[in-house]
Amino acid sequence: MHRGIRRALSRIFTRSRRYASLSSSADPLAYDVCVIGGGHAGCEAAAGAARTGARTLLLTQNLKTIGELSCNPSMGGVGKGTLMREVDALDGLCSKVTDAAGIQFQMLNRSKGAAVWSPRAQVDRKLYKKHMQDALRNYPNLDIRAGSVFDLVLGASSKSFPSPVSEVRGVKLDSGEVITCSQVVICTGTFLSGEIHIGMKRFPAGRMNEAPSVGLSASLNTAGFRLGRLQTGTPARLAKDSIDFSRMVIQEGDRTPTPFSFMNDEVSNADNQVYCYQTQTTPATHDIVRENIHRCVHIQETKKGPRYCPSLEAKVMRFPQKSSHIVWLEPEGYDSDLIYPNGLSCSLPEDVQELMYRSVPGLENVKLVRPAYGVEYDHIDARELKPTLETKRIQGLFLAGQINGTTGYEEAAGQGVVAGINAGLAALHRPPLIISRAEGFIGVMIDDLIVKGAEEPYRMFTSRSEYRMTLRSDNADLRLTEKGRAAGAVGDARWSRFQRTRAELDRVKELLQTFVLSPQGWQNHGFDRKLDGAMKSAYELLRHRNVPIKALTPLLPALNDVHPHILTRVETDAVYSSHLRRQEADLRVFMEDESLALDPHLDYNTVEGLSSEVRERLAKVRPTSIGAAKRMEGMTPSSMIYLLKHARRTNALRASLVLAPDADCAQTSGTPPP
Repeated sequence: MHRGIRRALSRIFTRSRRYASLSSSADPLAYDVCVIGGGHAGCEAAAGAARTGARTLLLTQNLKTIGELSCNPSMGGVGKGTLMREVDALDGLCSKVTDAAGIQFQMLNRSKGAAVWSPRAQVDRKLYKKHMQDALRNYPNLDIRAGSVFDLVLGASSKSFPSPVSEVRGVKLDSGEVITCSQVVICTGTFLSGEIHIGMKRFPAGRMNEAPSVGLSASLNTAGFRLGRLQTGTPARLAKDSIDFSRMVIQEGDRTPTPFSFMNDEVSNADNQVYCYQTQTTPATHDIVRENIHRCVHIQETKKGPRYCPSLEAKVMRFPQKSSHIVWLEPEGYDSDLIYPNGLSCSLPEDVQELMYRSVPGLENVKLVRPAYGVEYDHIDARELKPTLETKRIQGLFLAGQINGTTGYEEAAGQGVVAGINAGLAALHRPPLIISRAEGFIGVMIDDLIVKGAEEPYRMFTSRSEYRMTLRSDNADLRLTEKGRAAGAVGDARWSRFQRTRAELDRVKELLQTFVLSPQGWQNHGFDRKLDGAMKSAYELLRHRNVPIKALTPLLPALNDVHPHILTRVETDAVYSSHLRRQEADLRVFMEDESLALDPHLDYNTVEGLSSEVRERLAKVRPTSIGAAKRMEGMTPSSMIYLLKHARRTNALRASLVLAPDADCAQTSGTPPP
């Protein structure tokens, strides 16, 4: 799809280039935003841009593969489930589609605190793709068409130096058609110079039997983008009828599933959930891996693979003391004869793979329908991006998904919704939507990427957030929906639902807070309370883990009429209320640092006191705030003091110039700041 784009990017600094003529807005080939790629990032980017009101086009080579689950048949998980809830809070699609296509639902970490609860679902591959395509097919402001992008149409930037010298004007298809647009979002997944590895065999592909994007890597490199190589992989697909499930542990879904989407009270297939099965590798499995690891080009290469979803070869080498590793067998759908063996990703030769799989209990006679393989692909150094996911080099060019060094559907969706919304807002000349670390896991992920880059495939975990007691999966709507509505990216139906939910949460909370009893009064109703004389409300009583909200219904019968999801959310807020007050102080300090802006085009040679090494790091990353600079690797305390002084001085000067009368500004315009 992307071949030929290098022609545009390699000449972005050539002033004499001839640009394709721009069509009028009434032209059927004129759009505000073009999204290239129909994976998880592309679907959310296209829908997000369209929700802003921007006329959007989703371009993909094959319309049938839009919304494809290319690896595991599941959505959500630890950290990832919160990402999905945040995408949903911004009116995204993946959570609603998962509620419709899920065939087993679980709330992970239920035995721990709600801050680490994470929704997860097994999904039917066919149903997920169907519902995603149905959602996009009639989406307002969105057109979808099959097509291969041959070239980018670029023009000289309207912004002054040192801003990008080039800006997006459109895309040219291999048919010769020119589609005009001011913003392009590229979502390539593992297709960027993708190469599949099976044993010592290697061949170009982004997914099995799908061609990679080869030319784009060279194009981006020529334009000055820093590229790297990363690895991932996928296990074999197994024939269901060749597996002995009787030797395995059954894993059931939750009896009452919790929906992913805040728009839903229940999931579609709650009464038709499937089983997953647990088995494990054996010492014999590990011996087979060790004896044949020299036959894996994927392992011999020095490229970085995923630390948190590693291949079996990597696990055997990294943990030689372990005699077994857990394997989950996951069905791929209601009418599918395939099983996905989660935990057995590898790139061994095909003849060895069969021996290895058959050494696992229950798989003694298993048949491999498709072999496991590894994938190696190019990615951009995400430090090339702004918090909006627009590139710093080319105005109007946004990147989202694995091209930025992440792994996983949910990480791609989170980037896609931000890139798409911001592309739409930029096309309409409206302020951007920026999510900070204090506001969402999406903000944590983007900040980690644009400040530190990704030396290995980046995966989201709750532990990556400093504010995880605040950034829970259950309150994503309270954190982000109003912000998305203010940006113009949340529709009326979502906004009405949110307002009703927020009002109900406030009503129930007030009901609990206004019911106050003495210690003796609580004891008279069977609650264990110290006789300290302090009056306590029902809301305060919920802080004690041995007091569930349902225990209060005899005293407050009105709670019987409240939806269970609302009760759970109010109970969680009560449990964390004291912790949140302490965390608010940390958040205030964080927001003070974030509010001290740094010019992304600042000449760091003008900042006194910085070492050459620190200047080089700052010029490479170009943080947009003091907070982002603090989180950079290699920043010393003394460097932060000098940078902080500079930021305060320039921000104060900027504020004084805005507020001062014209005459005063004229008198001081020639005087340098102190």
